[in-house]
Amino acid sequence: MPANIPDIVIGRLPVYLRALTRLAAEGHEITSSHELGQRLGISSAQIRKDLSHFGGFGKQGTGYQIAFLIEQLRTVLRVNQEWEVALVGAGDLGSALAHYRGFGDRGFNIACIFDSAPNKIGKKIGSFTVQPMSDIQHTIQERGIKIAMIAVPAEVAQEVADQLIAAGVRAILNYAPMNLNVPSNVRVQYIDPVVQMQRMTYYL
Repeated sequence: MPANIPDIVIGRLPVYLRALTRLAAEGHEITSSHELGQRLGISSAQIRKDLSHFGGFGKQGTGYQIAFLIEQLRTVLRVNQEWEVALVGAGDLGSALAHYRGFGDRGFNIACIFDSAPNKIGKKIGSFTVQPMSDIQHTIQERGIKIAMIAVPAEVAQEVADQLIAAGVRAILNYAPMNLNVPSNVRVQYIDPVVQMQRMTYYL
């Protein structure tokens, strides 16, 4: 893959992939940067510039073959394979994530769930049995898991992250409302609905 692609560009690729997948589901075979831009509220010039980082996916005047562009973006994002994901936290949020059906068809499979609460260990959540935190290193290393989601209270999130990283995890989706200190080779993405709402209320 090309080096030094701005992270903001990488962040837009899944948005393009989602829109293209919807277009394909609607029966479309060809699209244009203009059509994608109208659907996404992104300028067509920006879309063309983003895609140009990874090669020529379309032809001027004919647009993009949707199936081909989906395949190429899935390859770029490395979701043309299935990634197993570890989930830490079996509370309300963790249970909701475990039941969410949107991961599977996008290349992700929750493989195991961990918690430290005695009343949750051994509990069934869908098809999963909640495992104790002491199982993290063995389970993650045995399965070769590289991605984890953290859905625990803020006060224990750093400790959980440290355990995951020690076990070999290199990408963390963090729902805990705090920033994590991680090595430079570990990628963290944050999801905090309150922060997003505070961002929106500025404009109200």
